[in-house]
Amino acid sequence: MFYIAIVLSILSGVTIVLSRMFNASLAKEIGLIQSTFFNFAVGWLFSVLFLIFSNEFTHLSFNTLVSAPIWAYFGGAVGVVVVSLSSYLSYKIPVFYLTLLLFIGQLFAGILIDFATLNQLSIGKVIGGIFIFIGLSYNLMQDYKKELDPSALISTEKL
Repeated sequence: MFYIAIVLSILSGVTIVLSRMFNASLAKEIGLIQSTFFNFAVGWLFSVLFLIFSNEFTHLSFNTLVSAPIWAYFGGAVGVVVVSLSSYLSYKIPVFYLTLLLFIGQLFAGILIDFATLNQLSIGKVIGGIFIFIGLSYNLMQDYKKELDPSALISTEKL
């Protein structure tokens, strides 16, 4: 069972990167707004199918939907912003950096949600997120220096 969880988590990460690449390609072909729409239309279709075939469909009621806090209904709007920005930035930022930026954003959003709802602050997560952010910033600065370095344009190979 443990190995299944590891494989599923790896596949989950792969699907995130692949969906970002497909969304960016689709955005380039048909436009950002249309690409985001189709992303959410396909996601909605599969979500409804999973809901219908799950045991939760029989427990769903109008009272359940009404009793949810108002902020719970903003997930779609946040998703639209994230998918649109991700599709837009995929051609401007390398996939590795974009994945790390999304990871850092999710980590710190999770820390804020834990603090707001549970009044708990995980120092380990904060320190880990800061280290990842510092490493990403350092790596970005090194890449930026390489782009600006005129000697990097001169080839040392024999002609």
